[in-house]
Amino acid sequence: MARRIPATIISGFLGAGKTTLIRHVIENAKGKRLAFLINEFGDLGIDRDMLLGCGLEGCTDDDIMELANGCICCTVADDFLPTMEKLLDRPDKPDHIVIETSGLALPKPLVKAFNWPEIKAQVTVDGVVTVVDAKALAEGRFADDEDAVQQQREADEALDHDNPLEEVFDDQLFCADIVVLNKVDLLDGAQVDVLEAELQTRLRPGVHLVRSDQSGVDPAVLMGLDKAAEDDLDARPSHHDGADDHDHDDFHSFVLNLASVNDPTALEMMLKSLIEQYDILRIKGFLDRPGLPRREVFQAAGPRLQRYFDRPWRDGENRRSELVVIGLHTIDEAAIRAHLSDWSIPAAAE
Repeated sequence: MARRIPATIISGFLGAGKTTLIRHVIENAKGKRLAFLINEFGDLGIDRDMLLGCGLEGCTDDDIMELANGCICCTVADDFLPTMEKLLDRPDKPDHIVIETSGLALPKPLVKAFNWPEIKAQVTVDGVVTVVDAKALAEGRFADDEDAVQQQREADEALDHDNPLEEVFDDQLFCADIVVLNKVDLLDGAQVDVLEAELQTRLRPGVHLVRSDQSGVDPAVLMGLDKAAEDDLDARPSHHDGADDHDHDDFHSFVLNLASVNDPTALEMMLKSLIEQYDILRIKGFLDRPGLPRREVFQAAGPRLQRYFDRPWRDGENRRSELVVIGLHTIDEAAIRAHLSDWSIPAAAE
């Protein structure tokens, strides 16, 4: 049988550093023909555009494909399989495929999709990589007291104490072959040691954990694992085993269409305040800075915000500031839009 193309699935919660990790892989491809499938949660494709704007060799339209019709683990038949078939029909097949799931995706249903006959004959899951935000974990964002939750459930069976974020995080860890503990530069050594020890108790036997900052992991560590994960599903437990899918009603996303931003510092201060007030999980997108030739990337994961210029605006391109906001299903979209009304484009002009 002809050699099957290896595929690496990169999982991890919102803002953990998955796209940065992919950029590092592109920078260190060393002549390999790589293809990338980027999955987004929300209506606006941001991550693919960030990669195409990075100015790196290998960031081409043909090699970076986007799956923006919903979470990849819920749209396998309608979106993922046709995209893979299109990729595999190319005469210049890639040496390796890298798939970035959305921060809300469960990796196991995607691994299962590689058992579809159309895919299995040509591709194998070389390994699943889960990126973890060390700083967020140290802040307790995924350190719920499971014993206390169980006691509450037993005390009142009518109460729903499920934590969807915890379930997503657990499933991403349970399916991993390598866990990248990212952003360790934001903590001291003792904190990192504690986090690593805690994570090791949650991982399957034989799963490796590596530390990184800026997602700077050698691709040789992440690729060539030869795990054939699609043949190893029973060893990868999930909170959702036996279910058809998982419920994205737990989360809500919406797009903010903003006018040109003359004072990005003021906008950043406002967004930081809204993140704290409304428990926004993630913001990402682009800003149009009038008079400046390059677009500005804006990202926020929890309380940490980042802005940088990535590429020039193209001739004829619509210079518009657009941000995707992601939160739990209870997030108050109307209130957030009201706070940002001074920056927003009137609905009739969109």
